[in-house]
Amino acid sequence: MNEPKKDVIRATDAEAVRLATTLIRSARFGALAVIEPSTGSPLASRVGVATDTDGTPLILVSGLSAHTGAMLAEPRCSLLVGEPGKGDPLAHPRITLVCQAQQLERGSSAHARAERRYLNHNPRAKLYSGLGDFSIFRLEPERASLNGGFGKAYLLGRADLITDGPIVEELAASEQSALDHMNADHLDAIAVYAHHFAKAEGDGWTMTGFDAEGMDLASGDAVCRVYFPQPLKTARDLRPVLVNMAKTGRMPATQG
Repeated sequence: MNEPKKDVIRATDAEAVRLATTLIRSARFGALAVIEPSTGSPLASRVGVATDTDGTPLILVSGLSAHTGAMLAEPRCSLLVGEPGKGDPLAHPRITLVCQAQQLERGSSAHARAERRYLNHNPRAKLYSGLGDFSIFRLEPERASLNGGFGKAYLLGRADLITDGPIVEELAASEQSALDHMNADHLDAIAVYAHHFAKAEGDGWTMTGFDAEGMDLASGDAVCRVYFPQPLKTARDLRPVLVNMAKTGRMPATQG
């Protein structure tokens, strides 16, 4: 008798969702695959990446690029993120998102928010973001395929990756003032978040973004993701959560 075919896809659990959102939120670049209008063939290129407040990937692209015209002609695309490290690059986690590309209208509130978040995450892009031929696209995820390493394959839906509800707009409205305050007055606390919660090394950590589930930090080319103990329910919860996390991170380690 033939043995039943083994299902290589694991059941999606909280750990898989956490890995997926970490890969997406931490990405500064990725491989974008589009459909070439003239041939119908796939076309892949490297793009800079950030995320909107709700977790939707954002890209800033030139109108002169082939992939920009392709997305305008056919919004279906996919985005691969996840950086290889030492050793076998296929042993490191990565995620591919199947998306619909949506160009944001320059001058709209959605564009202003996306541009702010993109430049906070990718500050070098300020050199060209204001040029007239550059556009920001939201890559609206429909589903995703997560490879957490050998033997760790998962399928995720949009609901696993995107935050909905009033908290998104609330945080977006107050985010920049909170970031400016923390980066100006509380670099010591930010270092605690990076070192204690993300186990990151090095100095010079600053905050680049907040969302309902956590915060994104950067130090030069290094980035890290720190999650809140529980997702925020309202924007008012942000300050007490940050204060409590700083206190927790400064507590002496329990002696064994």
